[in-house]
Amino acid sequence: MPELAWSVQRGNPTVVTQGKTPLLTKATGYEVGLRSEPLPNLKLEGALFVLNLDSEATFSGDQAVTTPGRPSQRKGIELTASYKPLPWLRLDGDFAATHARFANGDDGTADTEPGHPGNYIPGAANMIAAASATVEDLGPWFGALRFRYFGRRPLIEDNSVTSKPTTLVDLRVGYKFSEQARLWLDILNLFNNTGAHQIDYFYPSQLASETAPVYDIHFKPVEPISARLTFTITF
Repeated sequence: MPELAWSVQRGNPTVVTQGKTPLLTKATGYEVGLRSEPLPNLKLEGALFVLNLDSEATFSGDQAVTTPGRPSQRKGIELTASYKPLPWLRLDGDFAATHARFANGDDGTADTEPGHPGNYIPGAANMIAAASATVEDLGPWFGALRFRYFGRRPLIEDNSVTSKPTTLVDLRVGYKFSEQARLWLDILNLFNNTGAHQIDYFYPSQLASETAPVYDIHFKPVEPISARLTFTITF
């Protein structure tokens, strides 16, 4: 049965009929992959995938809520590699490329921004990559160097506005006093990439000095370089 939502306005209230939103969205996925160990201590994995969603959840900037939307399809490839060239050193890498689109195009009734019809999914990254070099049991020392990359994301359905890629590098250096006591230092955003964004949205907003709402990119910046010292004892 449809649900009823009341819209309070000056004068007589108006009853607006809305469709019922299901608790869970149906998803159908397919995946095929290979796993190989061509050399000692080298592991490789690869997979092709397709994911179909009956309703894509998107963020509504003007309401600050996540709302259900049109059906969508994602298809792409995932690659993973792990190599241990030395007893104390492990190298890892992950890569994913995704083609994400609304599955039914745009028939003119979709909930897109005015003048921007299309089938791109806002916020869906086209490429994600990660790599790390981890030092383990080098005497009492341990640590890691981690790299993360997020490709451009469309911010509007016609792909006319996109985010910039985001690249971050973190460093960890630690010392093990015993099996129970460890001390390590994390340096986050090692190269101080302050121009990067954690998340981007495109929606209208209005400042006190503006006479009308203006469509613009709203974002959360990456935190500047920072250090965190941690000491743990287990019993």
